[in-house]
Parts: sequence; C-alpha cells; structure tokens
Amino acid sequence: MFTGLVQDIGTVESVEAGSDGARIRIATTLAAEIAGGDSVAVNGVCLTATAVDSNGFETEAMNQTLTVTVLGILEAGARVNLELAMKASGRLGGHIVQGHADGVGEVLSVEQDGFARRLRVGIGPELIRYVVAKGSITLNGVSLTVADLGDSWADVSLIPETLERTNLGEASPGDKLNVECDVVAKYVERLMRPFGGKEPA
Repeated sequence: MFTGLVQDIGTVESVEAGSDGARIRIATTLAAEIAGGDSVAVNGVCLTATAVDSNGFETEAMNQTLTVTVLGILEAGARVNLELAMKASGRLGGHIVQGHADGVGEVLSVEQDGFARRLRVGIGPELIRYVVAKGSITLNGVSLTVADLGDSWADVSLIPETLERTNLGEASPGDKLNVECDVVAKYVERLMRPFGGKEPA
C-alpha cells in the first residue's frame, strides 16, 4: 500500500519494449532503500523491483499494465514520480493508494491560482462516478484533493511543494496522467449493488 506522497522524481534510463511487455530502468536517490522484490509506485503504478544497484533499479511492466496506464508511452529521459511501499509504522499522510491505476486522464488546462497551480483533468464516465468534490484522487501517484468537479473532469490545486517535488509541475494541456480513484468509493458501489445499485457500464 502507498499513501500518494512522492519521495523522489526518478529518471527513466532505458525502456526495452517487446511483445511480452517492457523492462524499465530507473535512476533514483532511493536506490539504497530498495531491495529486489520490493514494490515501488512508478507514476502511481505498483511495480516490482527486479534488480537493484547503487544508482537505481529495474522493473518489468506486463502488457496489461502498459495498456491501461501511461507507462506504455515512457521513453528514456522521462521523469517519474516514485514512492516506496508504506511501512506499518508510518503515517498515512495522503490517503489509501493501492498503486492500481484505474485508467488514464488528460490534462485539459493549467492555470495559475495565486501561489498554487490549478489543473483540470478530463476523466472518462467509467471513472468520474467514483470522484467527489473535496474527496481524494491520485494522479501520477500523487494524493490530491478534488477542488471542483464536472461531468467529465476534475480540478486539483497544486501547492508549490507539490509542483517542486512531483512531475505534475511539468504537466501541460494534452499530457496523459495515471488516475487511481478512491478505493472506498468502489467498495461502497460494490456493496450497494444488492440493494438496487447498477453494474458498472
């Protein structure tokens, strides 16, 4: 489990993609804290470190992961948000993040709002129903509060700390972001189906 608090922005050193999936090499200052087999959230996607050295780690993404996330368009030089799995003794500073991206959203607009920056992200109907105003959403692995909400979009406000410590500071219209909705909303929907709730479209 993760909390959506990014610990480092890593740099993709190489991507070896083939019919079986992709092998990704990432340089990071967190290398000393990672061991082979550890889970690492890469842009919000939980992956397993398959090899580690003093400068970074390697991981593998299967075709399913490449299809439903933005990892499929990663190239060497890309900067990715990284978070190590939460320790049982740690603080839940963000919200419950599984590292299981539900889909991909698109940045529709970026506007300054005082010292903050406001992002509007387009989200499809299959996911927007799990998003509530003032609730939590994860974008590229970053735990954020929904500032405003429409039928097909959500606004988030990024404080200077978030802009500096995550790759959302580089986001511009047209960019694709991994989206993970609050897991609590999905469980509530599932539990309510016997009482008249509808199956997801």
